[in-house]
Amino acid sequence: MSHQISVMVHTPAHSGIGGALTYESDTAHAPGTLVRVPLGSRELLGVVWDEATPLAKTDESSAAPMQLRAIASVLEGLTPLSAHWRQLVQFAAHYYQRSAGEVALAALPSQLRDLSTEQWARRLKRKPKTAAAFEGAAPTIPTPTDEQAQVLADIAANKGPFLLFGNTGSGKTEVYLRAAQAVLAHNPQAQILVMVPEINLTPQLEERFRARFCPQWGADCLVSMHSSLTPAQRLKNWLAAHSGEARIVLGTRMAVFASMPHLQLIVVDEEHDPSYKQQEGARYSARDLAVYRGQLEGAKVILGSATPSLESWHHSRPATDAEPAGRYMRLAMPSRVGQGALPLVRRVDMNRQPYKTVFSNHLLDAMRERVTRGEQILVLLNRRGYAPVLNCNDCGWKSECPHCSAYRVFHKLDRTLRCHHCGFTQPVPRACPSCGNLDISPLGRGTEQLEEHLAELLADVRRPDGEPIRIARIDADSTRLKGELERQLAEVHAGAVDVLVGTQMIAKGHDFRRVTLVAALNPDGALFSSDFRAPERLFSLLMQAAGRAGRDASMSLVSPCEMWVQSFHPLHPLFEALKQHDYPAFAEQQLKEREQATLPPFSFQALVRAEARSQEAAQAFLNAARDAGAALADELLVDLYSAVPMTIQRVANVERAQMLVESASRVALQRFLAAWQPVMDATRQQAEFKPLMRWAIDVDPLAI
Repeated sequence: MSHQISVMVHTPAHSGIGGALTYESDTAHAPGTLVRVPLGSRELLGVVWDEATPLAKTDESSAAPMQLRAIASVLEGLTPLSAHWRQLVQFAAHYYQRSAGEVALAALPSQLRDLSTEQWARRLKRKPKTAAAFEGAAPTIPTPTDEQAQVLADIAANKGPFLLFGNTGSGKTEVYLRAAQAVLAHNPQAQILVMVPEINLTPQLEERFRARFCPQWGADCLVSMHSSLTPAQRLKNWLAAHSGEARIVLGTRMAVFASMPHLQLIVVDEEHDPSYKQQEGARYSARDLAVYRGQLEGAKVILGSATPSLESWHHSRPATDAEPAGRYMRLAMPSRVGQGALPLVRRVDMNRQPYKTVFSNHLLDAMRERVTRGEQILVLLNRRGYAPVLNCNDCGWKSECPHCSAYRVFHKLDRTLRCHHCGFTQPVPRACPSCGNLDISPLGRGTEQLEEHLAELLADVRRPDGEPIRIARIDADSTRLKGELERQLAEVHAGAVDVLVGTQMIAKGHDFRRVTLVAALNPDGALFSSDFRAPERLFSLLMQAAGRAGRDASMSLVSPCEMWVQSFHPLHPLFEALKQHDYPAFAEQQLKEREQATLPPFSFQALVRAEARSQEAAQAFLNAARDAGAALADELLVDLYSAVPMTIQRVANVERAQMLVESASRVALQRFLAAWQPVMDATRQQAEFKPLMRWAIDVDPLAI
């Protein structure tokens, strides 16, 4: 008997095909089965989405039956994707305004999508490798502190979700390890998902999880999922999680969609990090989806951070007379493990320093003293390259990118001007391209220049063994080659580096035991940004950077560890809260401002972005779509703003505009966006908007 089955395939966003396609099959396949189906002239991987229904027989007098194409083949040997997994995909597609097929197929390994039936059959015939025995000493398991023990008891006794608010160095990782251990002790088949914001944080955490769990559960009990893996590695690890063989999956935001049939615990480390928000395709928040997935599958969810996002902080608020408690349970660990002290924050007023001072004399003296004692220093400047702009003093020429509305950054090491947005690179000109002046000079400073400048300022300083000082730089340029980041971090951990200069890459997650001084340079830009989230990001970055110092209590016996902040606005409330390491005070002040301005989390937003060859075309499309949806917006009490250029309005010769959509109700915003999508599609088809290249909706945007 023939059956009619619904199959979800990856269809382009502009195709107008948002749901499942119907195919014919001789066999009824369970929902979640992976099949290959024809679409046009191609053959694609698809996921069976609904229960199969028998095809009704038609008599000759009735209308001709609909001609359905038959599925090409079934991927044998794979258990169907679970109903919870499909529900997660369906929710993400609906909430973030994308097609379910796009989300579902993007969540599967690329090699699984690309393998033909014959190639898949050959792969199945391979003999599985014997599980490798774990080689390593039995781990030394530390005794939990009183705070850790209380937090673990609260996690065991309550459903969650939990916001673990623990200071840097308070032992949040140990809580994750023990919570995972408790889950596996209760159910040996259980699976645990541990998420980290960035790939460079994965090896350090993976090492600790392997040391704790592999001696008992075998070397294959843990797999990682991130974009640096090869397609073959991603497929192998995905299959291990899908089959239940892997007990622990450690990964970045993509791992939230990992197929894990026995999921019991989800950990989102550094939950505040913007990297959990996808910026292409389906713009989902992996942190928010992790909370939804936990509710869906009955798994406990732990969100951990020393500087939680203001949304999570608000959701974990205690009950008051004015409002009920938030949806999350807040767990606090304010003390550092081993009696380590948080660094003393020193503020330097740069208004009182000589013009063009990079490092104040007091900071330099402190750095010299630390290095001669064999201690390490971190210098944070969130700008890579040698200088952000090359400038001609005669005619005012600057190193603008011809393809973007941004400047090309001067990189001295390879003598290039490089655009960090489109990648356009040229050699540094010998003279000003505009007037021929030979005297063109860099404006501003990047990490390359800091590294060079520090080498000059500290040239006379010697390490305790009499050797010259060693300065290293870690940023996206110095770690471009595979394995380079791991090599440089290993040198820092081994004590081979005295001063580490870097961007935000060095500020979070790393356990540098010898660091006793952190210096933050030029942090003022975010204080007066047009983006209302900029102060939150800056405070989080500085708190996380400060947390790298003093993690080993023995290093603070000679003198307290320190963080130096050089600012032209040292009395700003943000720096006052930083000096006290008082995140709750900072959060309270920021939330009060946001409530007065009706900004998230007290309202809900979406951004519609459009790209075209001209700014006028992009804005005209957005304004026309706004006018077409105005009546519906008024009915649902949704605010539509006028289209404006994006902050960087041209990238790679593509003009970009955006329009803000806002509502006091999440439900009203979702209802409006769902009804507005067809209106925008119809507007896009109008003749005057043919030059438009693409448009997309970003729900809960992180940057405006």
